[in-house]
Amino acid sequence: MVREATRRRNLGTLLRHVHLGGSVSRAVLAERMGLNRSTIMALTGELTAAGLVGEEVPADTGRAGRPSLVVRPDAGRAYVLAFDVAVDWLVAARVGLGGVILDRRQAPRPRAGADLDRVVRVLADFGRRLHDAAPPGSVCVGVGASYCGMIRPGDGMVRYGPDMGWVDQAFGAQLGRRLGLGLPVAVGNEAHLGAQAEQLRGAGLGFQNLIYLHGDVGVGGGIIVGGKLLDGDGGYGCELGHMVVNPYQGRPCGCGSHGCLEAEVGERALLDAARRPADLIGRDALRDVVTDADCGDPVARDALHRIGDWLGIGVANLINLFNPGIVIFGGMLRDVYPGMAEPVRARITANVLPVAKERVRLRTSVLGDDATLVGAAELGFSALMADPLGVLARTAAQPAAATPLPVAPALRPIPR
Repeated sequence: MVREATRRRNLGTLLRHVHLGGSVSRAVLAERMGLNRSTIMALTGELTAAGLVGEEVPADTGRAGRPSLVVRPDAGRAYVLAFDVAVDWLVAARVGLGGVILDRRQAPRPRAGADLDRVVRVLADFGRRLHDAAPPGSVCVGVGASYCGMIRPGDGMVRYGPDMGWVDQAFGAQLGRRLGLGLPVAVGNEAHLGAQAEQLRGAGLGFQNLIYLHGDVGVGGGIIVGGKLLDGDGGYGCELGHMVVNPYQGRPCGCGSHGCLEAEVGERALLDAARRPADLIGRDALRDVVTDADCGDPVARDALHRIGDWLGIGVANLINLFNPGIVIFGGMLRDVYPGMAEPVRARITANVLPVAKERVRLRTSVLGDDATLVGAAELGFSALMADPLGVLARTAAQPAAATPLPVAPALRPIPR
């Protein structure tokens, strides 16, 4: 029993190394895992036979003797379905081992209030189409979803999603039933997943302590400390957007408070500061402010500077609290941060303890708008990484997807 558990754990560890790091030699795997080469050979043999990895002779290494075979992830056998629910769009993707996005669908999401049924219907239709289009012999081994709200761990319940009015919505359970694949849907908060994705595959690669700020309509956050997500007692931690930075004359926040970080730096705050019409919303409107500032518009420049000052106050507080190695700006903040970098850095210079600001780096997301989708995919892969052969065996006999339901004519793909 102990030997089998050890073997299962080693298979998962080896697969995770290859899944996250790409092609790597058997010799390097043996060194990283602290195992002898014959054990590595046996493990890679099992994973190769299952179609999860492939092995090949490396290119000429310039060294004498027989080179160590290179192990690479095989994206053709096992895949996950990943979903991302943002305020303004819905995305579904089929993602293979190695994090390769093999196929995707995307549609707009109108800001129409609580819309659980519509979101589930659209995503399930996308998911079934992606599943049906997968090559023969491939297997869906998991389903992960990112949602822009507070998620209860374990069952995918959206406890609170203020921007769209979701309160105690059984998102994960309903999407799983509608998909009809016999697989549970693991759901995570978008900023938590974005932080993990950036650490594993993006700007935070190699950092054990990082802060990820994700802008949508509001601002979400993910904090990784010692390589692990800081999620709090109930899984609702790191709501950085609701850190109060302007308590006396602050703008009203959707959470009911005033002066929250997201109220002072979110979409509406920037558009109001730039004197844009009240009915103007969305990412393109924010990008226009940045473009106008770059072209010399004094109102747009002042707006970015003022909102950037509030962002800098929030970032300075976070650096003093957590001493991260890197702060990453994602979502809409990725688009507007370059225009706010000067006031943010000025606040750090003025308000952060000297020893805490010595090494911290400020970066925009490498994964861009796919950060939360990549995080959702990793959530879907988590079971496979824990027990590769067991999960593959259990999911190989999964049911075919149900007949797709018609999609409302208004759902047109968004060009990327």
